[in-house]
Amino acid sequence: MANLIIQPARFLQGELVLPGDKSISHRAFLLGALCHGPTRILHCLAADDVNRSRSAVEALGVPVRREGEAWVVEGKGIGVFRAPSGRLDMGNSGTTTRLLLGILAGCPFETTLFGDASLSNRPMRRVTEPLQKMGAVIRGEKGADRLPLIIRGGGLKGIRHTLAVPSAQVKSALLLAGLSAEGPTTVVEPVPTRDHTERMLSFLGTRVARRGEEVTVEPGSKMQGREIEIPGDFSSAAFFLVAAAIVPGSSVTIRRVGLNPTRTGLLDLLRRMGARVQVIPRPGASWEPVGDVKVESAPLRAVTVEPSLIPGIIDELPILMVAASQANGVSRMEGVGELRVKETDRIRSMVAGLSAMGAGIRSEGDTMIVEGPRRLKGAAVDSFGDHRTAMALAVAALTAEGITTVRESEWVSISFPEFEEKLRSIQH
Repeated sequence: MANLIIQPARFLQGELVLPGDKSISHRAFLLGALCHGPTRILHCLAADDVNRSRSAVEALGVPVRREGEAWVVEGKGIGVFRAPSGRLDMGNSGTTTRLLLGILAGCPFETTLFGDASLSNRPMRRVTEPLQKMGAVIRGEKGADRLPLIIRGGGLKGIRHTLAVPSAQVKSALLLAGLSAEGPTTVVEPVPTRDHTERMLSFLGTRVARRGEEVTVEPGSKMQGREIEIPGDFSSAAFFLVAAAIVPGSSVTIRRVGLNPTRTGLLDLLRRMGARVQVIPRPGASWEPVGDVKVESAPLRAVTVEPSLIPGIIDELPILMVAASQANGVSRMEGVGELRVKETDRIRSMVAGLSAMGAGIRSEGDTMIVEGPRRLKGAAVDSFGDHRTAMALAVAALTAEGITTVRESEWVSISFPEFEEKLRSIQH
């Protein structure tokens, strides 16, 4: 097991280009497999989670090859996958699992999905139930709520489904299933979630319409393979942006990062907290907005995050807790219960880690409360098997007195293998 050793920073300075967006990288492989002809993927994230999506489409009979810096998926269209020769290993990737369930719901053969211990504890009924209503046959642990899951697809009918819990993964699974269904499939999301799937479906030639809270996909479109250049991952950028905001004398610029408005809620919150944030859009992006973001340190003030904002910052909540620990006043993050069913219980892991470092942090039901500013102290803290917890605590360590050890930091490779290298490159 690896440990990440972090020394406090005098200041942070520099420019970074970060690996490709994890959410979009998943979708590029999975949707590229549904296209006719080659999909060429540039700036794809090379991480364990994304490799699960690539391996899955290969197991379903779709050729994937490397050409220089690009991945090429030789799609054959919807409905021509072959049954895999064995069970499909999802590893730790919830995104692969849920989106692939949507694709397999349209395939007239049986497939078994399994994952590691962490993924096997994550809820799946929120996606399996509506897929069953569409006509897929799904069996698994706890009433098809846990992996391993066995799915036999085919014969789907489009449905109208309202999300009880905001989830881009569930929405995406239903839209992907809708590509093989009879009649339109509509997903109603009272709270907007990230829209990468809709954007990519439209970019590749599918009829997707949004009307208010509703997203509808029409079957029958022939998706055509195209070149997909993936922007830098905003959720990975978030760690460096917050680091620049909380370490005095710092200035960090992230180049060519994704600026999808369903993902950048953290920037608005940092501005509300008093951070100096500059965004420079890059013209010419055809399907996903891209630009540069610069953050400079500033005294921060506490913030209240309303439940309606949580879906747009769900992956950034751990690092937002770190920012709140250095802000003046009491910050509240309301409606964060979804953090309990991520790769680990991120409420528990962040309370444990930041408390060990001397932060004033606690949870009250589904509300996080962080009192600041507190001068943190170096400590030995646990990742709890979670990549975002590990990276958030590493950033907190930059402001601490003494050395911090983040135990089991190898989990960072799930989403950001280059994290330590990038962090040390701007640390002074």
